[in-house]
Amino acid sequence: MRRALLTVAVQLCVAAAAYAAPAAPGFRVTTLDGTKIDSNELIGRKVVVLRFQASYCKPCVKESAAFSKVVERYRDRDVQFIAVHVQDTVTDTQRFAKRTNATYPIAMDPRLNLGNRFGFKGTPYTVVIDKKGEMVVRYHGENAATRLPRTLDALLKPDAS
Repeated sequence: MRRALLTVAVQLCVAAAAYAAPAAPGFRVTTLDGTKIDSNELIGRKVVVLRFQASYCKPCVKESAAFSKVVERYRDRDVQFIAVHVQDTVTDTQRFAKRTNATYPIAMDPRLNLGNRFGFKGTPYTVVIDKKGEMVVRYHGENAATRLPRTLDALLKPDAS
């Protein structure tokens, strides 16, 4: 019986080691300030953090300052942050950015074309894409700003690539 359990345990470990995170879909966005961002130019160079949010989302407004602090903390490291406002208007998004003093680039996804490709199920939703282009973490709901540093630090370690 022990041998059978050991065999199953070994098989599970091998299967877990062989697991690869799903590949992130490619995307191109234009931020509110006109900057064009193409994910193909980021793969292999940067970790990408996509933050799906909206001006009408109370947790998004509440967490914006904490998210900005994370952006500032990693500004000079190999991380690209992009907030994607979903089902929102440009005017409301601009008001959100001004009201919350957002320090990160913001793009628009009014019809959820991008959000749906990343498994969007509601705001806030944060996806972390490693330098290999794999979606390694998805945070649904609040507290992504408090959880991101541990994830990013692990991904930015020299042996993490």
